[in-house]
Amino acid sequence: MDYKEVYQSWLDNPYFDEATKAELKAIEHDDNEIKERFYMDLAFGTAGLRGIIGAGTNRMNIYVVRKTTQGLANYISQVNGQEKGVAIAYDSRRMSPEFAKEAALCLAANGIKAYYFETLRPTPELSYAVRKLGCIAGINITASHNPPEYNGYKVYWEDGAQITPPHDTGIMDEVKKVTDYNAVKTMSEADAAAAGLFQVIGAEVDDAYIAELKSQVQHQDAIQAEGKNLKIVYSPLHGTGNVPARRILKELGFENVYVVPEQEKPDGEFPTVSYPNPESAEAFVLGLKLAKEVDADLVLATDPDADRLGVYVKDSKTGEYYTLTGNMSGCLLAHYEISQRKALKGLPDDGVLIKTIVTTNMADAIARYFNIGLIEVLTGFKFIGQQILNFENTGKGTYLFGFEESYGCLIGTHARDKDAIVATMALCEAAAYYKTQGKTLWDVMIDMYEQYGYYKDSIKSMEFKGIEGLEKIQTILTNFRNNPPKTIGAYTVTAVRDYKEDTRKDLSTGAVESTGLPSSNVLYYELTDDAWVCVRPSGTEPKVKFYYGIKGTSMEDADTRSAALGQAIGEIVDTMM
Repeated sequence: MDYKEVYQSWLDNPYFDEATKAELKAIEHDDNEIKERFYMDLAFGTAGLRGIIGAGTNRMNIYVVRKTTQGLANYISQVNGQEKGVAIAYDSRRMSPEFAKEAALCLAANGIKAYYFETLRPTPELSYAVRKLGCIAGINITASHNPPEYNGYKVYWEDGAQITPPHDTGIMDEVKKVTDYNAVKTMSEADAAAAGLFQVIGAEVDDAYIAELKSQVQHQDAIQAEGKNLKIVYSPLHGTGNVPARRILKELGFENVYVVPEQEKPDGEFPTVSYPNPESAEAFVLGLKLAKEVDADLVLATDPDADRLGVYVKDSKTGEYYTLTGNMSGCLLAHYEISQRKALKGLPDDGVLIKTIVTTNMADAIARYFNIGLIEVLTGFKFIGQQILNFENTGKGTYLFGFEESYGCLIGTHARDKDAIVATMALCEAAAYYKTQGKTLWDVMIDMYEQYGYYKDSIKSMEFKGIEGLEKIQTILTNFRNNPPKTIGAYTVTAVRDYKEDTRKDLSTGAVESTGLPSSNVLYYELTDDAWVCVRPSGTEPKVKFYYGIKGTSMEDADTRSAALGQAIGEIVDTMM
């Protein structure tokens, strides 16, 4: 059927409720809108679902959630995992509780027990709960930091990480096979509970999760000494972080935590920001205002599902607040965690730092300094989780720290996804520790630049919406693949990695070797002077992303080099369109 026929079938089918039909009737004269909603099924990719909320096959709604869950249930039964159950969490977005409940009742109707969180919870706690409860899988209803019109559906496997091969493709195949909405199973909550297939969870998992976080503290002595003096401004950005972040800081002994009042309560409209992303300066306007009023040492913000942490720190010499990018805060925490573990109990011989391919090369310098292993994985924290599982299965490798440039890291192995709650805790701990030495976090960041080099990493995102947008993104990637640049700005390309073709070609020798990583539509250019550029389509948004990094001799030099490289990338892209 073409999109118009699918549209009409939704109007005619008694399975769909009247509110859905009314929404669709309201667009009956808008052919473009009908096409956007029905020209395809909302794609279930390796990260699950993410899309605009609304009626239609290419939208997030209860019917798409049910159909997707039916496919997941079929796969779980196929691998004989139905006895283990599935943990389900959700964030503060529109329709999140409803989507979570629909998923739970679909699972129950398929004989699979659903552990349903009583209220909103952060992503890392869902990751923790999967392993804590011995589940075969987990579902998290969230669209992370997307604008308010979006929601999403993330699937986790029994190791607590988002799905990776072979489970990702296996689940995707089963979801595609579900074509008849009428065949999707569901049942009432009362019947599911009576059958022992629907269990509400809450405090018992919260308490265990918080205890795991506390076990990662290395300097409780520093918190006892400076926790009462350190001033912290925190914003959950209308999301899930408010309760767990405040709880962990309070229980550890941080007495001066100021929560941004306008952003404290959960609100799926995110009224104080255009979109709730802690990478955006806009997200910190209110936090910085409060910070100046209370003379805070640091300002923190977590995204709605609390897996990403944004940071501003005060320079005590000037009184200014400086932002720490995800690369900067990740490196600062990596340096702190690894250096203090070395000082307190020594580093294991097989200790490893893990980063993604688009993460700063400062991580490589930190690994070299501490003489530990460095593993590079594809973009997506699930690949870091996959490495942790491999360490456990083989007995080889000890996880020390893992992070990615997109404001996410993991301290400890209690979860297998980014954890902004443990990052909040650790950053405040580090601030207290360095405060005992008379240093701010900004002082420490400057010390690290002097020690490791002035690395600066940036990203350019180009958004292309709709059907035509997808075609433009593919055109850009194809042209870069078929006509790789020999120079980018002032830098010479020394090697090209094509992760889709699994090749790394040394341009000086012509030698070709395997990347050693799974196939992915990503291109990476190694440049002279420890610089680099990486091109990839976003896995969650209609964007093509250009990541790039340089190494300068000072902050000013790094800024100049980075700006010039960014401009050069833009000029090349113009020729690729």
